Amino acid sequence: MYNCYFRANAMSPVIVFSTRGDVNGDRIPDTVFLTGTRTPMSGFIQNITLVVQDGRTGRLTTVPLSENAGYNPRIFLGDFNGDKVKDILISIDSGGSGATMYHYVYSFINNTPKLIFDFNVYNEEYKYDVIYKDNYKVEVISRKNNKKYIIDISLRGEEYLNEIYDKNGKLKEPISGFVNPLSGLYPVDFNYDGIYELLAYQKIAGRFNADSLGYVLNTLKWENNSFSLWNQDVAI
Repeated sequence: MYNCYFRANAMSPVIVFSTRGDVNGDRIPDTVFLTGTRTPMSGFIQNITLVVQDGRTGRLTTVPLSENAGYNPRIFLGDFNGDKVKDILISIDSGGSGATMYHYVYSFINNTPKLIFDFNVYNEEYKYDVIYKDNYKVEVISRKNNKKYIIDISLRGEEYLNEIYDKNGKLKEPISGFVNPLSGLYPVDFNYDGIYELLAYQKIAGRFNADSLGYVLNTLKWENNSFSLWNQDVAI
């Protein structure tokens, strides 16, 4: 029924992803979809927009996104804030060399969109220091919770290590790495209670982006009207 809302020409928006579920709380399934303008001969999509069609009235609500261009836009519906109504998780691949992604979570109670997770806010809040140490170790410091992790890189290979360390395992010069912005956000119901947590991945890089050392994994749980850090791991 909603297809007639979009004109059929090359520059008009088309539906690029669609799913169904009750997101406004009236217990009637709604249609939740993303529209966008496809780039000819490419998977790149611009002007990506969230649209919700009320399952009871047919009314369309359009929600623009701040970062609205990328690849493979998709939606997951699940309850993240514990109100027993499905929220809307939007994921878009940026296509950049750092494999970063754009993620939003919207609550849509009473057909009113409320942004409850914004990847830009997350990236500003979760910062890290990555510092090479003597004896083939790399220190990762999470500023958010003041936690420190040590990654052993002694098995990285002789050529790699010889560029950084002398024969005694001492750094030839100070080296700092970095942690990429959000590169994955996954819904996981850790407690099996029907309420999803968010598992966030950020890549730890050494001297350059392709020099991957591991990932910071942050589990975010809805508490006190926002997502807070529930658990943190570093994986290699």
